[in-house]
Amino acid sequence: MIRTWLHKWGSPKWFYDMSGKCLPWLAGASALLIAIGLGWGLAFAPPDYQQGNSFRIIYIHVPAALLAQSIYLVLAAAGVAGLVWKMKLADVALRQAAPIGAWMTVIALASGAIWGKPTWGAYWVWDARLTSMLILLFLYLGVIALGQAITNRDSAARACAVLALVGVVNIPIIKYSVEWWNTLHQPASFSLAQKPAMPAQMWLPLLLAVAGFYCFFGAVLFARMRLEVLRREAGSRWAGSEIARLLEERR
Repeated sequence: MIRTWLHKWGSPKWFYDMSGKCLPWLAGASALLIAIGLGWGLAFAPPDYQQGNSFRIIYIHVPAALLAQSIYLVLAAAGVAGLVWKMKLADVALRQAAPIGAWMTVIALASGAIWGKPTWGAYWVWDARLTSMLILLFLYLGVIALGQAITNRDSAARACAVLALVGVVNIPIIKYSVEWWNTLHQPASFSLAQKPAMPAQMWLPLLLAVAGFYCFFGAVLFARMRLEVLRREAGSRWAGSEIARLLEERR
C-alpha cells in the first residue's frame, strides 16, 4: 500500500492533478486559521503575568520556528526518497521546500530577536537554541546554493539530498538544547505530551496559528512544485497541453 502511494505521488502528472485539487483547500484553510489565530492572539488573548504584552510575539515566533524545523525534516525525507527510491519528485520537493524553510527560519530568528530585547536585554546572545537555529539557516542556504551551483540535475539532486541528510542532526539539537544546556531560551510553550502551562485563551490561538502556518507551507510548496513540474516536463504531451491552456487563460 505504501509503495503504491509513493508510486502515485511520484508520478509528475498524478501529482500535478492531485495538488491542483488540494491547493485551494490548503490556501483557504491557511488564510482562515492564520487570521483567527493571529487576530485572537494579538488582540484578545490576556497579557502574560510576567512579560506583559511582549509575549504576543509567540503567535508569530513559535509557528515559524516549528515550521522551520519541520520543513528541514521534509528535506531529509525527500533526500531519502530520492537516493533510495529514485523518485522524480523528491528532488523537486526538496529544492522547492528549501527557500520556504529559509524564510521561516529568518522570521523565527527576527521575531526571537524582537522578543529577546525586552526579555533578556539584548537582541542576540550566543545561546544554544539561537545558535543552532542560525546553523539551520546556513544549512538551508547551503542546500539552495548547492542546487544552483551544480548544473547537472542528477548530480545536484544527489548533493542536495546528502546535505539535507547530514544536516538533519541539527534538528534534535535545536529541540533539546534547552534541556541539554543551561540556556536563556525558555522551554517549549506547549507540548502534546503535557498539559499546557498557559490558560486556554492563550494557547488555543497559538495552536490555530501553528496549524495555519503548516497549511500555508503546504499551499506554497504545492504551488512551487507545480510550476517546477511543468518546467521539467515541458516536453511531454500533458505538460505541453497544460502550459498552452494556462497561457490561453492569461490572454
